Amino acid sequence: MKNFANMFLLLALFTLAMPIIMSLMSKALLILKTESTVKMTFFISLFPLLHSMLFPEQTLCDVTLLGTSLFSIKLNFIHDQYSAIFMPIALYVTWNILQYSRWYMMDNPHIDKFFKYLLIFLMAMMILITSNNLFQFFIGWEGVGIMSFLLIGWWRGREDTLASALMAIIYNRIGDLGLYIGMVWLISKTNSLNFQPPSYTNPSLVMLIALILAATGKSAQFGLHPWLPAAMEGPTPVSALLHSSTMVVAGIFLLIRIHPLLASNNTALSTCLCLGAITTFFASLSALSQNDIKKIIAYSTTSQLGLMMVTIGLNQPDLAFLHICMHAFFKAMLFMCAGFIIHSLGNEQDIRKMGGLHKPLPITSACLTIGNMALMGMPFLTGYYSKDAIIETMSTSYLNSCALLLTLMATSFTAVYTLRIMLLVQTGHPLQNSTYLLHENIPTIMNPITRLATGSIMAGWLITKNIQMFNTPTMTMPMWIKIAALTVTVIGLLVGLKVVCMATKKPLKPYKTCDPTSMAAYLNYLAHRSTSKKYLKMAQKIATHLADTSWFEYLGPKVTAKWQKTPMRFTSLMQKGLIKIYMTSFLLTLCVMIFTIILSMILNFLLG
Repeated sequence: MKNFANMFLLLALFTLAMPIIMSLMSKALLILKTESTVKMTFFISLFPLLHSMLFPEQTLCDVTLLGTSLFSIKLNFIHDQYSAIFMPIALYVTWNILQYSRWYMMDNPHIDKFFKYLLIFLMAMMILITSNNLFQFFIGWEGVGIMSFLLIGWWRGREDTLASALMAIIYNRIGDLGLYIGMVWLISKTNSLNFQPPSYTNPSLVMLIALILAATGKSAQFGLHPWLPAAMEGPTPVSALLHSSTMVVAGIFLLIRIHPLLASNNTALSTCLCLGAITTFFASLSALSQNDIKKIIAYSTTSQLGLMMVTIGLNQPDLAFLHICMHAFFKAMLFMCAGFIIHSLGNEQDIRKMGGLHKPLPITSACLTIGNMALMGMPFLTGYYSKDAIIETMSTSYLNSCALLLTLMATSFTAVYTLRIMLLVQTGHPLQNSTYLLHENIPTIMNPITRLATGSIMAGWLITKNIQMFNTPTMTMPMWIKIAALTVTVIGLLVGLKVVCMATKKPLKPYKTCDPTSMAAYLNYLAHRSTSKKYLKMAQKIATHLADTSWFEYLGPKVTAKWQKTPMRFTSLMQKGLIKIYMTSFLLTLCVMIFTIILSMILNFLLG
């Protein structure tokens, strides 16, 4: 049974590569076969999932790649519950995104390259989640990084898009530095790149902090987070795939893999807890005053990633993994709904200029409502099963109370900005003068959105009830702890309703607001504008005041004039019109000539 499960796992991985091979023969064949291939791979991956449900112990598919007497690198495709559960979820989400992309990119002349990039992006993520050592994990890690750069910068004619792609790759390279340090430190201590070396029971804090830095860059934690909201400049299918089930969860997945090492160091756990709390609070606070619908959803992704980091800090990796799985369904659906709404309104992204979409776009509005309710953690939707458990775990923890309070406030803020989206976009009267450009009769749009809506409703119940690792024993706790998640959500709904009612009574300002929340605490300005301007001025000062001055003073005209002063003084001394000076000069010249002649005669006599 184990060999059959491993065979299906390898079959799923190799099946994904088939469209790339077929694209060498025909570009049109790639577009037609990519979607069906990912769909077929999804059904193949259900067999390893069934095996992990029946036999929860992990298995390995070992292939030795490189080995010496002291050190060996193996290509290990691990078949445990993490890989078996997340693989079909990622494939299911990607299948729907690819079908959505056929409509979204139909007029693009390079749609075949776009599908190829998406498929390579997915393959890199599959390598990442099935790897059992940091060497193979590094291959998938760098793969999702470079493909995100190419996909975010797909619209190369836009300056903002190119800047966002460059921002993504720079911030991720900072995080990659932490992964390099962690790998070097681990291999120097254990001669191994396994996630949990058996002989390494007391990991160094330096190595753990380096790996946390790697997760901070890839999963957009506070300090290295600005690239993720900026990444929404790319095509909507890229945003849906990037924010749901691929790159942004790679950092959290790394910490889940190395959690046995993290659990032995309280300082590392506290670092994760505080970093995640600051991230989720700051991102949710920034999302409150954003007006771009895609940017609000992007900041919500950052907030949810911070919540996952908090769960890691609470020493609950399985709960963080559950939230990764739940988050994938409704976040992909939210971006797809937002993309369809933007196109139906003539590329309008400001939610203040929307309204009344529940009548012309009823299915999209219903799916958007389901996704927003799942995001805020309403009972019995997908987000409820993970977020409610996380808040209960926090309420029973005696760790950093300030960090836990920030997380609860962020959960309440989530309800505020999700309600703001629903009320401004779907209710009221349309604020657009133009007619709606699209209708809900396009199967390539509605089918993937409705499938993800179904997953947002049913996936939480199916996963938590049928997967053994999520069947936690029932605990006795006070009622106020049990209803804490629902309480903060209801408070957020009431506050959000009041805020929206106050905002609708004010006229729409033609200029952009520049308050700290809408400008994300000016972090982009400080990191990219202020710092760059400072170094530019310093370089300019060096170039003008030092380099040019040095050339002018020591090698240029001034030094030439300085060198000529001595000959000029001597010449002016000789040219005074006195006969005695001319006679002295003549006698000196005659003596030198006579001395030279005598010296040459002596040398000729000695040598000849």
